[in-house]
Amino acid sequence: MNDSPTMRILREPRMDHGIPPMPEAAAKIGAVEADAEILRTPSGEGHQIWRVWGLGSGKPNLVFFHGGYGSWIHWIRNVPYFKQHFTVYCADSPGLGDSDPPPDTRNADSIGEVIANGLKQLFPSPDDRFDLVGFSFGSILGGHTAQFMDRRLRRFVLVGAGGMGLSRAEGMPMSRFRRDMTHAEFTELARNNLGILMLRDRAEIDDVALLMQMLNTTRAVTRSRIFAREASLAKVLPKCPAPIAGIWGEFDSTGYPFLHERKELLQAIQPDCPFAIVPDAGHWVMYERPDAFNQTLHELLRS
Repeated sequence: MNDSPTMRILREPRMDHGIPPMPEAAAKIGAVEADAEILRTPSGEGHQIWRVWGLGSGKPNLVFFHGGYGSWIHWIRNVPYFKQHFTVYCADSPGLGDSDPPPDTRNADSIGEVIANGLKQLFPSPDDRFDLVGFSFGSILGGHTAQFMDRRLRRFVLVGAGGMGLSRAEGMPMSRFRRDMTHAEFTELARNNLGILMLRDRAEIDDVALLMQMLNTTRAVTRSRIFAREASLAKVLPKCPAPIAGIWGEFDSTGYPFLHERKELLQAIQPDCPFAIVPDAGHWVMYERPDAFNQTLHELLRS
């Protein structure tokens, strides 16, 4: 369904405090979203939301999972490229973005099973194959989803994955949103948190990134931080029924300067696992360096 050329918000922010009006950023997000179909699969007592570009086109299927406290907007600079070559499915993970919460927001296996059941509805035949790309928390959920999949899953690409139990530099603490913040305080806090965690180059923190951060954070029910420092992905990844690959930004705040540990772990599971590093990029590599990321991912998917 194509409701409107402007951004569709299907689930309202949980906070009483309003998000600053950013019409130009909303229009840019809406322009990417405008030709997407909205599909729904069960999640708890409600639905998981999927945005799909090119449904019925016959192109290969490509599924994107976003990061923690996120939504499909994490992939906004990548959808326009990949929809030329694939039928693109962008999930809002259960309890994040526009999706309703899963039965248990603290159990990654339970969330993964909810998503896997949804994917089996979207791709009802084992011959309906797809590639899966998970960013950050999306890689954790991807691993916990993959264990419930079969030959439908063609390849699983992890981007800036957490949940590996590996070394991580201690960065500056991020600040929490408060209900009494002014619009200016709200915006500055979002900018600061993006600079700490997501983007190495603060010049890339534009209004789209800021609006994304504020929308996503105020709607988050599933709290990803409880999973990020655990080793649940490392434990479940060997159960993945498909080949794996990894992409990291060179200066990913969650991995630098220990990217070699990520490569070693993935290649201990799959010795020929491709591992690509995108130069001069932080954690949100696909937003900060979209052209390099798109080329890198597309080459992996073609291999």
